[in-house]
Amino acid sequence: MKSDAQVRQDVLDELDADPSIDAARIAVTVEDGIVTLGGDVSSYPQKRAAERAVKRVAGVKGYAEEIQVKLLGFARRTDADIAKAAVNALQWDTSVPADAITVKVHDGIVTLEGEVGWHFQRQAAHDAVRHLLGVKHVANDIVVKPASIASQVKGKIASAFARNALVDAGGISVGVESDTVSDTVTLEGTVRSWAAREEAERAAWAVPGVVFVDNRLAVR
Repeated sequence: MKSDAQVRQDVLDELDADPSIDAARIAVTVEDGIVTLGGDVSSYPQKRAAERAVKRVAGVKGYAEEIQVKLLGFARRTDADIAKAAVNALQWDTSVPADAITVKVHDGIVTLEGEVGWHFQRQAAHDAVRHLLGVKHVANDIVVKPASIASQVKGKIASAFARNALVDAGGISVGVESDTVSDTVTLEGTVRSWAAREEAERAAWAVPGVVFVDNRLAVR
């Protein structure tokens, strides 16, 4: 097991080895394997890079990040300028859903709010604004809210029908009633044979999340 002194030296070395970090401005203390980062840096990305550097060091049990972002004169921007730049950056990022995110800026701290369907979209929004001049910190309050179970189930059933030689998907309508964990599927329309009727029901049952299939298909 490493001593606190060894962990501290390893953290200092890791910070110094990262060319994106001005390690001379960062203070490091270690107690019982808990690393505290202090001092100041000239940009938010440097602050994030310092955090990542600490996580890479073996022997670190936890860390407290108390680094202050002190912007240099050329990097200072008004909150309005930062907000405008952030909105533009989000609009230009293809991974961020259009008009899904709102931006709030106060004293250089950017707060992102809204809902997206996937975690990668939430992260993309953060990454789009964190390198902007004037940003001291990014508070990512975006909520990941997956598409409803119903829409996923309905799409999977339609795809299963389209692949199946026995099922005439054009004659079948699929209804889905969904709660938070499962779905009830209703099949309506007409099919050519009982075999097709049974096959349609089997395909619906095969989709994950389905708890009941109400087969109302009529045989022509």
